[in-house]
Amino acid sequence: MSTKHPFRFGCINEMMLSAKQWRDHVRKIESLGYDILLMRDHFLPDVFGDTFSPIAALMSAADATSQLRVGSMVICNDFRHPAVLVKEVATIDHLSGGRFELGLGAGWMRAEYDQMGLEFDQPGLRIERLEESVRVIRGLLADNPFTHAGGYYQIKEINGFPKPTQTRVPIMIGGGNKRILNLAGRVVDIVGILVTNVASGVVVNDPHGRSAESVLQRIAWVKEGAGERLRISN
Repeated sequence: MSTKHPFRFGCINEMMLSAKQWRDHVRKIESLGYDILLMRDHFLPDVFGDTFSPIAALMSAADATSQLRVGSMVICNDFRHPAVLVKEVATIDHLSGGRFELGLGAGWMRAEYDQMGLEFDQPGLRIERLEESVRVIRGLLADNPFTHAGGYYQIKEINGFPKPTQTRVPIMIGGGNKRILNLAGRVVDIVGILVTNVASGVVVNDPHGRSAESVLQRIAWVKEGAGERLRISN
């Protein structure tokens, strides 16, 4: 049985404003009818410019509005231990009345890793770590104490508090290659399809990535990962 979802419009913020301007800005977004405000997670300006820390700024946005959903697009998995991130996610979801959506990515900007002294592992390792992180996050957002012994994370009987307001906080994975889009199809609620190439650690803006053929190939990778999860009716 398939479920039809409404078409939503979101807005990605790439501006740093004063506190008053920020609150006015997000209220304007809400008044224009947008469903969700999204923010990136970067420590360096690169091609996007400097941005606020997403969790703190999104909580401020949620507090200044009443209906607007807020979310990350996307949190870099390697910047935060999943148990630390879950605490932030559950808190913002609780305080916003259930309006948070968690976007996650495997990390891609090599310069950030280099400047913070983090190992920039091969894509396969970063994606493996992201897959395990999603399992940990789901477990820690659930009602009961959670234990996990994995290749990257060790969790012992953590019963997260506060509990999120939403029964299931939506999780998105964003990416552009086959492996991460297969993963997204398998394990998350929302998929963000990247049409630029960041495999080298920098943005390669190849126009072919936005072609119909290329986008359809990426959608096919998501479907391949989703398997029996995917139900489409005409």
